[in-house]
Amino acid sequence: MPLALMRMLVDPASGITQQAADRAYLSGLDQIPWPCRARLKDHELQIERAVNESGKLHMPFAIPGRGEMTISTGTLMQRDRPYHLEIELARGKLNQVRNQAAEWLAMGLVLQPPVEAALRRAIEEFSEAVTDQRDPIVAARRARQSLSTAVEVGDLLADSYVEQALALRHRQMARLPTFLGLRLDHRLLPATALAHLLTAFNSVTVPVVWRHVEATEGNDQWNVYDRQIEWFQSHGVHVCAGPLLRLDDAGLPDWLTLWEGDFDNIISCATDYIGRVVNRYRGKVALWQCAARVNVGAPLGLQEEQKMQLAVRALETMRKLDPETPAMICFDQPWGEYLRRSEFALSPLHFADALVRAGLQLGGIGLEINVGYYPAGTWPRDRLDFSRMLDLWSYLGLPLHVMLTVPSGEQSDPLCRGTSMPLANPLGWSTEVQAAWIKRFVPLLLAKSYVQTITWNQFCDSDVHDYPHGGLFDAANAAKPAFAALAQLRKKHLH
Repeated sequence: MPLALMRMLVDPASGITQQAADRAYLSGLDQIPWPCRARLKDHELQIERAVNESGKLHMPFAIPGRGEMTISTGTLMQRDRPYHLEIELARGKLNQVRNQAAEWLAMGLVLQPPVEAALRRAIEEFSEAVTDQRDPIVAARRARQSLSTAVEVGDLLADSYVEQALALRHRQMARLPTFLGLRLDHRLLPATALAHLLTAFNSVTVPVVWRHVEATEGNDQWNVYDRQIEWFQSHGVHVCAGPLLRLDDAGLPDWLTLWEGDFDNIISCATDYIGRVVNRYRGKVALWQCAARVNVGAPLGLQEEQKMQLAVRALETMRKLDPETPAMICFDQPWGEYLRRSEFALSPLHFADALVRAGLQLGGIGLEINVGYYPAGTWPRDRLDFSRMLDLWSYLGLPLHVMLTVPSGEQSDPLCRGTSMPLANPLGWSTEVQAAWIKRFVPLLLAKSYVQTITWNQFCDSDVHDYPHGGLFDAANAAKPAFAALAQLRKKHLH
């Protein structure tokens, strides 16, 4: 099939790098990325794809004072003549802000005068950019200013939404029923350390990951998880256990490679393991995380359909042994950025929709969002993009369980076992940046009544972990400012 080429003129002053170009992708009206290749050549961004349809460009772009974030254009038709990148990004963001403002106004949001004034300014700046394209450099500069102002408007709009939505929720109940959680690691901690966690969290996830429980075939190691569950259960903390199946190389035991290519034996071994976990902890946990990362990667050469079968088997096995406890299945990278380089047939949302339609008695959907990591992470976005993504997933009609990680540093991390690294950030990654991200984004999640659980996905940098510097505690086991930020939010809003 011949490739369709979409071209974008890029002003050198915008500072677009080849790494940013590599992460550019196009999507259809359903927001699902198409497999594509992008390159930066002679100040022109060229994106190749196998479809010749209208679509949106999603592009990492540095916003002054705010760092890099992924910006989306409006819908662009395929044409031979190149577009102007900065103008289309500004048009797309301004359109998103105006549409979101209209939606929230229809729901009863009250716009404050500073928001309306900033929106008028962004429109005026954009008008100047599009009416003066005879000088591309001047037009690009004005478009960048309009884009920066539109991002500012989106931020003010998000502030208004969070403030008013939380106020409404608190008028209905003094303390929100949302669970704020932490994923534990595979170590035993002293009771004093565990008690310290209770100042920030009313929920924990005990990681009964197959690779750790049964590192040697037939030899289950339960001691750490027994004691974790017993301690938190005795202190009235909401306990989630899982994932029972984590479908990547870091979740499956090494000995399972003996059965690579033999799916019947793989699913039999997985079923036996899940049965042992559920029988052991039935009645002691409040939520089962049955399967995770079901939409990314291909451990043991598993095909997409086989991963879906494993997820379904995990849920069915758990449900047969424990019909009362709610269960969820988790999806990584919910925007689906990885699809731009893969041939997977299903997007994460379509994967989840297929499971929901199968009538499997799912109790919720988990969204794993590891922000600011590459290649196996979620790229930074603003709060409007987060809000719209969450609203889209909420249409499945199930509670959402959101799992978060954000880096707190850029230096080497010897205990990290994953391949992803923090993305280049004009503002840098630091403990202060990590805490500031929490203060801005977690209240947005608390404002959504369908978000049932918010879990920090990495406990401590002093143990082997997936993402560099993503823990709430550093390599010396000292709490980072992010821990205090979460504790303050719990104190203000939750039980």
